[in-house]
Amino acid sequence: MTDQTQTTIVGQLPTPTETASRVPRTLTRLVWLLWLASLVAFVAQFRSGEPWALPGLAVDGLTTVMWVTVTFFSGIVHSYSRRYMAGEWAVDQFFGRVFAFTLIVMVLVAADHLALFGIAWLAMGLVMAGLIGHANGWPQAEAAASLARRYFLGSSASLAVALLILWWDTGVTTVSGVASAVDSSPAVLAAAGALLLAAMIQSALVPFHTWLLSSMTAPTPASALMHAGFVNAGGILLTRFAPVVTVDAGVMLAVVLVGATSALLGKFLKTVRPDIKSKLGCSTVGQMGFMIVQAGLGFFSAAVTHLILHGFYKAYQFLASGSRVEHGSPTGTTGDGTGPLGLAVVALTALAGGALFATLTGKGEGSGLLLTLLVVLTVLQAARGVVVRADLPAAVRYGGVPLVALPALAVYAGIYRLIEGALAGLPAVGQHAALTPVHGLVAAAFVAAYLAVESGVYRHSTRLYVALLNASHPASDTLLTTTEEYDEY
Repeated sequence: MTDQTQTTIVGQLPTPTETASRVPRTLTRLVWLLWLASLVAFVAQFRSGEPWALPGLAVDGLTTVMWVTVTFFSGIVHSYSRRYMAGEWAVDQFFGRVFAFTLIVMVLVAADHLALFGIAWLAMGLVMAGLIGHANGWPQAEAAASLARRYFLGSSASLAVALLILWWDTGVTTVSGVASAVDSSPAVLAAAGALLLAAMIQSALVPFHTWLLSSMTAPTPASALMHAGFVNAGGILLTRFAPVVTVDAGVMLAVVLVGATSALLGKFLKTVRPDIKSKLGCSTVGQMGFMIVQAGLGFFSAAVTHLILHGFYKAYQFLASGSRVEHGSPTGTTGDGTGPLGLAVVALTALAGGALFATLTGKGEGSGLLLTLLVVLTVLQAARGVVVRADLPAAVRYGGVPLVALPALAVYAGIYRLIEGALAGLPAVGQHAALTPVHGLVAAAFVAAYLAVESGVYRHSTRLYVALLNASHPASDTLLTTTEEYDEY
């Protein structure tokens, strides 16, 4: 046991009653009202096609899309937390922070003044750090919050440098003004690099992923909000400042390379983590890498679509993480899946999925071929994961795979087209990067990584395993080291 003195908070959680604090219920209702208002704003703005100018704000397609997204995720987290956080001594503080985070993000995605954008970015990080360290008196939570706060301050400092450079070089103080004033000058290239660094830190890309993997001290609803909404801010930043990012082909290539590196390493890091939440954290590192790759290729609408769908998936995964813990022993229900029929089903489903994706989204040429390849590899992995399940009927293993994968890709294409239409008025979002030999090397790296993971060949290297384990290890002072501490905190 530790020498900390604190009232134990573990035990049967009471069901919320009318005599409990009204803050959770009030804020939950308010956030769902915000979601309904955001839906109305999205429809109205989509029909008008013109941004609404307000003092310091510009409500455009990206703004309303993100309003709908963040208020929906926040509403889910608020509703879930009313039961999950019942009995918590600081429940009002928790709900206040979650609601404040929601409002700050809504301001961020609408901010047109450079100073307001920077202030909202800083505030967003500080509130999230508070959620990570919500458990008062828990040394590990305080250490995790302190670590995250340092990273977020670094991200805010990098963003501040970028905004100051843009203001100094262009003489304008608004995001919309920057879009029409930038050119390919050394100052703008430096600003683009600072923007990329801020996005990398906030989205927990390698090597800045430690803060995310150390944040598991946060209450599970806060982790869901973090992985579903907070880490996606890097994609929003690059999309909002697309005219700066696309000003030079070298900058775009750098964005692709840093995103691809994180996507590949996130996939490998996930394979060595023993617990569910850490696996989800490593998965987020990889998925945010994919998002940045899409932005680097100039498919900003695809990046926004990816962050929204990833948010839905990851919010569900975290809120349902307790049910993912299995209490049992291996049953031997996994086959090898290498029979001729299995191989044919997997290969044909992946190829058909890639063709459908390219046809419906228009990414069948140029740099879009790289995204199509990534879709093929993703479908290959998902299809093989079902085909090897010997406990499933043959009709499900072989016939159900294409019947699920292909309609899912069609749904994705529909959402992508909707987002693409909403973002059509944003400057530079349609400037796709030209395909280069470096993109070919990135594609080869993804194929090699897929083969290495699926074949398990990388497991034969003890040195590689240790390197991956060290790279995915949270900060030591954020970890519980004795079983008794779980009951104390």
